[in-house]
Amino acid sequence: METKVVKFGGSSLADAEHFRKVAAIIREDPARRFVVASAPGKRFSGDTKVTDLLYSCYERASGGEDIEEAFEEIVGRYTSIIDELNLDLSLDKEFAQIKNAFLCHAGRDYIASRGEYLSAKLLASYLGFTFLDAATVIFFNEDGTFNEKLTNTILAAKLHSLPNAVIPGFYGAMPNNTIKTFSRGGSDVSGSIVSRAANADLYENWTDVSGFLMADPRIVTNPKSIRTITYQELRELSYMGASVLHEDAVFPVRFAAIPINIRNTNAPEAPGTLILPSQNHPDYERGNIVTGIAGKKGFCTFILEKDRMNDEVGFGRKVLSVFEKHNVCFEHLPSGIDTMCIVVNEKDIEDIKDTLIHEICQAVEPDTVNVDRNLALIAVVGCGMVKAKGTALRIFRAVSNADINIRMIDQGSSELNIILGVDESDFETALRAIYQEFAENNVIK
Repeated sequence: METKVVKFGGSSLADAEHFRKVAAIIREDPARRFVVASAPGKRFSGDTKVTDLLYSCYERASGGEDIEEAFEEIVGRYTSIIDELNLDLSLDKEFAQIKNAFLCHAGRDYIASRGEYLSAKLLASYLGFTFLDAATVIFFNEDGTFNEKLTNTILAAKLHSLPNAVIPGFYGAMPNNTIKTFSRGGSDVSGSIVSRAANADLYENWTDVSGFLMADPRIVTNPKSIRTITYQELRELSYMGASVLHEDAVFPVRFAAIPINIRNTNAPEAPGTLILPSQNHPDYERGNIVTGIAGKKGFCTFILEKDRMNDEVGFGRKVLSVFEKHNVCFEHLPSGIDTMCIVVNEKDIEDIKDTLIHEICQAVEPDTVNVDRNLALIAVVGCGMVKAKGTALRIFRAVSNADINIRMIDQGSSELNIILGVDESDFETALRAIYQEFAENNVIK
């Protein structure tokens, strides 16, 4: 029998009406056996997510303030769903335990995780599925890193024994049985972990958008949707700011070559975006040159010049060791024979710029060192770029026609992406210009 793992985000579980939509989606396909639930999100503009309510209540309790009103707001979010769905379910015991945890100053991770815990309990009751507490099947090491081997062993055995289940996203357990949350995209990561353990045929990630778009809709008006994308393309785009699914969430399923389908709870008929192990997958949509365009601001470049730099053994290592010493990661290294450029996040060097320059001068004695600020990076990504002649020309021409100067160019050896650096003031205009160049004619001929 085919097995699908389905994860629903907070916007998909915001209220009783959304719970009904979610239940209809799950019941429509018997293969949707295992469900990962998030905490209820915003019901309307100006509303507050349950997780944020929990954090706020935690801060009040930590500060010795009264939490009665704040806690009742949290309780009300769940009881209203229970009442509207006419569920024969009481969470009074759970509410009492959580309130006591606030008063006893339990850990922040434990408090934050209760949003998913209660949501999953409620959804399991509504569906008639088994509730499976993530703390009993998802594990972390002593240092707080995810324990992949133990989790996969225990979770796989448990899922194999169940016809279906609802599992809370976002958290697991430390070796001492205390709760530990994932740092970023927690429920997405949980869904990926469950998918691998279940050896799923497909991981469906349901949210409030119909998949990925070719560009940021806040910059480009009505950008085209992406039907299929590879894990590698996704990683490049998400790293550069595309935020539908965080890159950390794909690694467990990527290891098992399980496709991910991004779907819209409010438009279940839409196919969404299919994330595939590689472009060799039979479902991959071939023919497109560019899959997506993404970018972000806030970078700067250290520009070193030194005659015969290329003859000096260990020059690059010495320079990078200075950044490593100060725990600064580099983004790109576009270089020439007598020049070396190190692109870094500006926020990472805000207070240590002069120190870095001084130590670089001590390490390699460059002729000059300059720091170029206010840089924005734009990544043009697509597996089809390697087969399409003139792609770089089209990108550069589009930016030039928009009267924008390119400050940096970098292309990986895989030819999967081309990265441009432009002034931050030109970022939006440049991204729109590149999108327009490929929006209407994006097919390999």
